Order: sequence, then structure tokens, then C-alpha cells
Amino acid sequence: MATGGPLKLVYFAWVRERIGTAEETVDLPAAVATVDDLVAWLRTQGAGYTAAFATPSAVRAAIDRVHAKPDAPLAGAREVAFFPPMTGG
Repeated sequence: MATGGPLKLVYFAWVRERIGTAEETVDLPAAVATVDDLVAWLRTQGAGYTAAFATPSAVRAAIDRVHAKPDAPLAGAREVAFFPPMTGG
């Protein structure tokens, strides 16, 4: 298992709107080891998740509040946040 316990997932902006919740706590399957794995697993969890992660490159992730690349390992993580890319103004 990636975290050895429950993992908190937090969703922002249109990711939250499509999934229908701001946060949840999940127990991940043992095969989920990276951010990419997590996104692939989430896409199987219902229509809202499928819509939110239809284009994985359009969603950014942070592990324990630090920006993370898709291949970043989840080992030891307590929280993963998903959000759209931010633009400067």
C-alpha cells in the first residue's frame, strides 16, 4: 500500500465540481504507488472521477502540499491534492 493507512484526497476548482466533493479519505489498492497510478485508479471510481481526470495532463497534483510530477511516489504521503494549472496575472 502506498501510504500504510488512509490517504486524504483534496480537490480544487473544476476538479472538485466534477467529482462532487472537496475532499475524501481513501484506502488505496496495493498497486497504487505513484500519482499516475492514483489518477488511473480514481478514473475507475465513477463518472465524476472519469470526467475530472479525462485528460490527466490538465490536472496538477501536490503531495503533502508540495507540487508533484505524475511519476512521484506516494509512499509516506498523508494528503494528495488535485487542481487545474494556475496562471499568473
